[in-house]
Parts: sequence; C-alpha cells; structure tokens
Amino acid sequence: MKKHSVARATALAAFTALVLSACSTGADGGAGASGDCEPAGEPVTLTFTSWLPGVEEAVAIWNEENPDIQVEVQTGPNGNSGTYQNFFNQLEAGNAPDLGQIEFDALPNFRVQDGLANIAACEGVADAESTFIDWTWSQVTFGEEDSVYAIPQDIGPEALYYRADLFEEAGIAVPTTWEEYRAAAEQIRALGGYITNFSQGDVNAFAGLVWQNGGQWFANDGEAWDVTLDSPESIEVAEYWQGLIEDDLVATYPTFTDEWNNGANSGELWSWVSAVWGANTVISGAPDQAGNWAVAPMPQWEAGASAAGNWGGSTTAVFSGGENTYEAAQFALWLNTDPEALASMNATANIYPATVDGGELEAFQGGLDYFGGQAIYEVFAEAGANVNPDFVWGPTMTQTYNDVADGFSAALSGDGTLMDALLAGQEATIAALQAQAIPVQE
Repeated sequence: MKKHSVARATALAAFTALVLSACSTGADGGAGASGDCEPAGEPVTLTFTSWLPGVEEAVAIWNEENPDIQVEVQTGPNGNSGTYQNFFNQLEAGNAPDLGQIEFDALPNFRVQDGLANIAACEGVADAESTFIDWTWSQVTFGEEDSVYAIPQDIGPEALYYRADLFEEAGIAVPTTWEEYRAAAEQIRALGGYITNFSQGDVNAFAGLVWQNGGQWFANDGEAWDVTLDSPESIEVAEYWQGLIEDDLVATYPTFTDEWNNGANSGELWSWVSAVWGANTVISGAPDQAGNWAVAPMPQWEAGASAAGNWGGSTTAVFSGGENTYEAAQFALWLNTDPEALASMNATANIYPATVDGGELEAFQGGLDYFGGQAIYEVFAEAGANVNPDFVWGPTMTQTYNDVADGFSAALSGDGTLMDALLAGQEATIAALQAQAIPVQE
C-alpha cells in the first residue's frame, strides 16, 4: 500500500503543476489558503447540495446538536446528470451553495476552475488525514502542501449484484470470469431475459471496468498529460461490451430510470456490475425481489484473479467565495467521520465510508434482509482491498464523460461503436486540455 501512496502522490503533484496555470487565482486562491479560517462568531445557516438519498436524516442530527450552525439541504440529480453544471453556473454567478457533494473523478474539474476553498487551515481538518484511507486523502489534496479541498465521503468498490434465485432455477453458475459472463448472457437471453443493462450515460461505470482491467485513461510525467482512452485495456473492454450489444445480449435502458427499475423488478435484468452504493438502487428499484438478490465478486479477465474496479465515491467540498468557510468545514468533517452520521447515511443510501475504520462500524456488520441475509459488505470490503489505488483522473472529466457518452449513445443506436466513442472522446479531451493551456503529450 505504501508504494501505491507514493505513486499517487507523485501523479497528483504533477497534476497540480500542470493545471494551476489554468486557475484564475492560482494555488493561493480560496478561503483558508493562507490561514484565513475563523468562526463567524454568530449563528449561521449553511446550504448543502447533495443527491445522496436520505442525507437529510444525517443533517438533522447535526442541526439538533449545533443550533448555531444550521444546515439546509438542497437535493439535485446525480453529479453528471446536471448538478455539476449547476455548480459551475452558480460559481460563475457568485451564488454557489456553501457545500456540495462532488465525486472524486469530478473534483479536478472544480480545482481547475478555482471553485474549491482550501480548508486546510480550518480547525481539525489537517489532523483528520490519518482518519481516511490514504488514497482518498490524496485525491482531495492533489499532492499540494498545506492544502485540503474537500473531505472524503465514500468509496465505490465494485462487485456483481445478481438474481440468485433465477441463476439457481436456470442451473446457470454465477460467472467468475468475463468469458463465463458472456456464456451466461447467451443462456439468459434464450430464456427471454438479459444478463444486465448497458447504459449510454454511465461512462464513469465504464471507466470502472477499464480500471479493473488495469487500464488508465490519463497519466502525466510532470510536464504534460498523456490521454489514453484508447489504451489496449480500454479497447478490450469496449470490444467485449460491443459484442454483447451487437448480439442483443444486454438491455440498453438508461440507468436509474423507471425502465431500468422495471427491468430489475420484473426479472428481465439478472445482474448488475456496480459499486457498494448500488445496493440502495437495487433495493429501491426492485422492491418485489427482496431476498432474491445476492452479491459476488466481479467477473475476472483471468481465471483466479481478484481485481476490482471502483465506480464513484464522493467528497463533501466547500466552495470558494463563501463567507462561512470555518463552519462549512466543521460540518463536512463531522458528516464524514461521526459514527452516527456514517450509520445514518449507510441506512438511507448504503454508502461505504472513506474512513479507515468505517467498515468496522456496527452498521456494516451482519447480513441484510433484502439480500437474503448475506453480509454483502464483506464482499465489498474484499473488493476495496483489490482496487488499484493508482488510477489517475484527468482535469476535465466532466467534459470527457459527456463526449464519450455522446459516442456511446450513437453506438447503441447502431451509428458507430464503443471504440469509436473512445477515440472521439480522446480527441475532444485533448482539444479541451489545449484550450485551457494545459500541456498535452504529442
């Protein structure tokens, strides 16, 4: 693990050197950067935008215990579904909320735009480093000294959600390799179902599959970015799923919609490779199937391997330009470290904390009734230990996702392929970096 930490720190330090020239105020911008993080000295009300189901319950605990620092929750769609663009618009207009939920992969976008307050000088923040899994802390500091731009919230190690009852009734073994997964897909399609769904909009989910396969989409050497959406590992994943799509072995509903929910609830969809937080999606989307779903490790590219991908994982960020940075930092720190808050967010959204000891909380012990009593967090804990922590996010991920999603949409309609989408996304990403004066390798 130590060598992973060093590699990530090196990559993030290089990231910082390469993107700060594009920031409007540079590394010293944002409240807290020069020790300016003092209490307001009077009651304040903070605004917090999040899409986490039931986060209001955790916030209510804070509000009851902190009458002088009240938090109002504003809910919105998932980040790439509109909330991030709203954040950028609000930052430009000067009316951003005090705090916002931002996924790890999107955080660099906000750093580039100087939209994050540096809360390192705020009470308790710097001392919290050892509380969090090391790679998550590196993600919120970008390798900069005396800098913290968000508090890690959760991680998204992936596994295979599957209909245990349907697999058993059909006599189909739960696949342990991607080769077996395709064979099972053919058997399931012959029975009238689909093994899973491929969504055009979840490019970050596709990135998790590339991550598991040992691929990278970005790298840097301290002087320029190398964009590699067309890496051999990435193309291998694309060709695999393109084959499933062309042979009508997967459904193509937009994920997190009524169509997807109906497919999961009716038995049309038999499995879903997703992150630990996906348990909440399955539970809420397929309420009639309680007791029938189970969790297994991700299928592997090589038999006997144990690699896992990561999809998502979020932070609680304090936006720049706010007047109550101290109070916002205290709430963000509490929300993501307090055992009662973490238990509440797990109960309402099945998140898996980014804290070192988060998985040892009582809320994560024992089985879940919906999953037939299976202790699913044990599967995800093992997956988390098998995620390569050195995966590097680029500084324009929101744009990259949007461009690749456009290509995925075309591929699902028969106009092009997933490989075409990756190549087009690569070209668009390079152009976006160059437009922001961020060096790119030739």
